[in-house]
Amino acid sequence: MTETLPFLLTALVMGFAGSGHCLAMCGGLAAAMGMHHSAPRLFLYNLGRIFSYAIAGAIVGAALLSAASLYPTLLVGLRVLAGVFMVLLGLYFIRWRQVLLWIERLGSLLWKQIQPLARKLPAEKTNLQVLLAGMIWGWLPCGLVYSALAWSALSASPMQGAAFMLVFGAGTLPAMFLTGVFSHKLQHFLQSRGFRWIAGLVMIGYGIATLVIAVQQLHMTT
Repeated sequence: MTETLPFLLTALVMGFAGSGHCLAMCGGLAAAMGMHHSAPRLFLYNLGRIFSYAIAGAIVGAALLSAASLYPTLLVGLRVLAGVFMVLLGLYFIRWRQVLLWIERLGSLLWKQIQPLARKLPAEKTNLQVLLAGMIWGWLPCGLVYSALAWSALSASPMQGAAFMLVFGAGTLPAMFLTGVFSHKLQHFLQSRGFRWIAGLVMIGYGIATLVIAVQQLHMTT
């Protein structure tokens, strides 16, 4: 198990640092569906997206629950994986996108099965349909989300995994919501080169620190 507060703080930092990427990936979809013109619908859309992240976190946490109890050193390996993903995510933020393109291509296999559901939703959507649309688009292949899922796996718990992804999604919400409703200045800031480099370097530093902790834990178990 991971310590709850630092674990959730990591989720929040990842979500906020990746806000610019979320705007590029999901903001355009919300705008295309006309949701940026309605604050309640934009909120419902993002709520659906975040709920999908929580479902994915619960699935990953549950999948690791039994395995971690049988193989205690597995969590050390997962910490290494999470650290590597964090470094790759930092590089991804500063536009070295190829470092995570391979995993997005894998995710696109699942996305091809889910995407047709979004097209079946009517143009004039009810609030429930907006929520469902957000849930569907929450499965869009995304290196940022996959990196967060690698961290949620460290919990080896469906509840903690879901909580991590909920907080991660909440970290992306202010940018997605405020930009859509109030101003594009925030969008320009979050997608600026300076912010991307700061966010990228923070993630790389966080990833290296995680790898150092994992190596120390591995040394203690041997």
